[in-house]
Amino acid sequence: MAIQRVASKWAKTKILLNNKGLASYIPSTRQYSMEALEDMLNTHTLVYIKPDRGTYGIGVMSVEQLHSLNAEATGTSTASYRLRYDQKNDVFTSLESLHKTMNALFQGQEYLIQQGIHLLRHKGRPFDLRVLTQKSPSGQWVSTGIIGRVAAKNKIITNHHSGGVAQHYKPLMIEHMTAQEAENIRRELNVLGVNVAAQLQKSYPNLKEIGLDVAIDERWNIWILEVNTKPALFPFKKFFKDPSVYKQVKKYADAYGRKLSSKKKAN
Repeated sequence: MAIQRVASKWAKTKILLNNKGLASYIPSTRQYSMEALEDMLNTHTLVYIKPDRGTYGIGVMSVEQLHSLNAEATGTSTASYRLRYDQKNDVFTSLESLHKTMNALFQGQEYLIQQGIHLLRHKGRPFDLRVLTQKSPSGQWVSTGIIGRVAAKNKIITNHHSGGVAQHYKPLMIEHMTAQEAENIRRELNVLGVNVAAQLQKSYPNLKEIGLDVAIDERWNIWILEVNTKPALFPFKKFFKDPSVYKQVKKYADAYGRKLSSKKKAN
């Protein structure tokens, strides 16, 4: 039986929001519109805009609302907006001009707008985490690995295809907390991966694997950024010195019919 894949980020988000235990992990997310952009920026000041269907981080943008230092003194609104995508960094003085520019970049695709999370950093660069969760040969969901992903210089996204660099979980985390605190978060992430997979499986019964993209903010809150249903498995072979990690990943993948190749097609 074919492994089920789900392209729409919005469809997956709505399913997770139906679970009260998972909803608290999900940043505020809406379908993109100018009204949604204005509302979200007034609440969060930083937002990410991403295509509803897409891979490799292609098309992802961020918008930050800026304020002039003398705005409070003058009593006038002088907000401006910084748009970042690829390695570009543009500032707009009105929402209308910002929206017009982004709408052209969308090229007719549907986009989502999501509350921006201020990520923990490694050597000044933001990083997030990928939690791999797979169906075991006995049919149970198991989180089989966690990898950190550090963004390339001047990039807003962290994945490999955008120049992001894989790093081990523990060294990244203990820059910000004790080893025991990092281990506590690791355990929570492993459980979270299982719970997210189980919730999605209620709507997609042939789901066999997920890559859960997770942000940790400066207060150590955990946020689900995205769920991929065809996650890359090659980092677990290439990056981990312990061969038992990839051995288990491959064992599970073989059992549910994933054909692994040397080509890096998944995300």
